[in-house]
Amino acid sequence: MKRYVKLLRVFVSATVAAQLEYRANFLGAVLASLGEAATALLGLSVLFLQPGTTSVGGWSWREALLVTGFFVLTEGFISVFIQPNMSRIAENVRTGNMDFTLLKPIDAQFNVSARHLNVLRFPDLLIGAGLLVYAAAGLPVTPGGVLAAAGLYLSGLVIVYCIWLALSTTAFWFVKTQNATELFNGVFGAARFPATSFPLPVRFFLTFVIPVTLITTVPAQAVTGQLTPALALVSPLLALALFVATRLFWQRAVASYTSASS
Repeated sequence: MKRYVKLLRVFVSATVAAQLEYRANFLGAVLASLGEAATALLGLSVLFLQPGTTSVGGWSWREALLVTGFFVLTEGFISVFIQPNMSRIAENVRTGNMDFTLLKPIDAQFNVSARHLNVLRFPDLLIGAGLLVYAAAGLPVTPGGVLAAAGLYLSGLVIVYCIWLALSTTAFWFVKTQNATELFNGVFGAARFPATSFPLPVRFFLTFVIPVTLITTVPAQAVTGQLTPALALVSPLLALALFVATRLFWQRAVASYTSASS
């Protein structure tokens, strides 16, 4: 474990040093982060600006803003940690560079998951955290609710990682996986709104088929005290099951890999 912690520190240091060579890009990244956050807030504001609307799906403005905050925070997590790594898997398989990854004396899944990050999108994380603090400041929040939300949100991040890794791993058989990840991004856009704002069939799809509501709505429910015991169990159990299944899927993909360079 200590070895992997040291490796992670080396990966982060090397990536930060490389990306800070182009500091002019940081301003563009900040503007992009602000634009994406503004888009998420605009979508929520349109719902509440309707005449006579004081709640959406039973959620007040600040409660719904919690969901949007978790959404922006998750987009930042994807942009900083997940996408920079997962987007390289298909390219490495296509060019044969995956050989070098598999030959290194460390776990290959750890290597493809943690080798790169995009520090230029770190403002996304700050904006998302800021929205959460602002929304929670006007709500009756309890320490127990915050702790439960933190645990459930960590489960949600595991779910996001597993979905991205599973989609990216299909590159071992189907080289172009960009369409699949773009499809997930399109569906994930619905997670900026509370789950109860959708019709029941859509809500079921977003909870149990592509479980994006477990990433944003469920932690927000924990903060506001609306969480049911069933949903509190579903998120961590699903995260564990997906992690095990994705690990097995990755190992099978690696076993079937034939070098493109040989």
